[in-house]
Amino acid sequence: MSRINRVLNGRTQALCLLCLLLLVVDHARSESQVLELHILDAPPLTFVDDPRGHGIIGDVAVQAMTRAGYTAKIHLLPWARAQKHVSEEHDYLITPLSRIPGREDRFTWIARIMPMERAFFSLDRQVDSFAQAKETFRKIGVGLGSAQEEILRTEGFRDDQIYPLAIGDNPAQMLLMGRIDAWFNGVPESRYIWPKVSKRKLLMSSVGSSADLYLACSRRCSAKIVDDLREAVEALRKEGAIKRIHDVYLP
Repeated sequence: MSRINRVLNGRTQALCLLCLLLLVVDHARSESQVLELHILDAPPLTFVDDPRGHGIIGDVAVQAMTRAGYTAKIHLLPWARAQKHVSEEHDYLITPLSRIPGREDRFTWIARIMPMERAFFSLDRQVDSFAQAKETFRKIGVGLGSAQEEILRTEGFRDDQIYPLAIGDNPAQMLLMGRIDAWFNGVPESRYIWPKVSKRKLLMSSVGSSADLYLACSRRCSAKIVDDLREAVEALRKEGAIKRIHDVYLP
C-alpha cells in the first residue's frame, strides 16, 4: 500500500470514528429525560421572559437539570394552580417554593437553593413585628397562593386583613394607589420591583419571617431524579455557580 493510501485510510477511519462519536452524543441528547419545570414570573427569583435567563432560582434549577442529564420543559400556571398540579402529578418539578409547614407533605423537597427573608412594606407606617402589623394595617397585600399568605394566616391575621393578589407587580401597584395599606413579601423581590413602579420611598419593617426556597418535586417523585438533582444543585453551590448566578440579577 502506498504512503498516500495509508494516509487516506487513516483519515477515513478518523472521520468514521468522529461521525460515530457525534451519533452517540446526539442519541444521548435525544434520550435525555424531559421534565416539566413549573415556575412563575417573580423577578429576580424567576423570570418568564428575560434576555438574561430565568432568574436566580430558575437558572439554578435549569443548570442543575442540564448537569444531571435532564431537559427542562418550562411551564407557567397561576401559582396556586401550579402547586396543586405538581403535587398531584408524578415527577413534575416546581421552583421557587418555600418549605413551610402547610406544604411539607405535599411535595418532595429536593434541594435548598437560597434563603428568603420577608417583611412588610408600606408608604407611611413602619412596623417592627407581626403583632404591630396586625394592629396597624387594615389591608395587607400578598401574592395569591404564596407562602406569605399562609404565614399571615398562621400568625393569626384576620381574613379581611389579607388581600391576595396576582404575583408580580400587582401588589406594588395597589400599594401605590392606596388600595392596600401594606405589602407582605420577599425582600429581594420587593426591592427589585418597587423602583420600576415608583420613585416614592418604600418603608420596610424588620424581617418578620425567613424560609429557604427549594427546588421541589411532586409527592410521587423518582428517587433517581431526586438524588441526581440534589447532587447537581450542591455541586453548583460548591463551585460558586449559585453565587455567580445571583450576582447576574442582583449585582
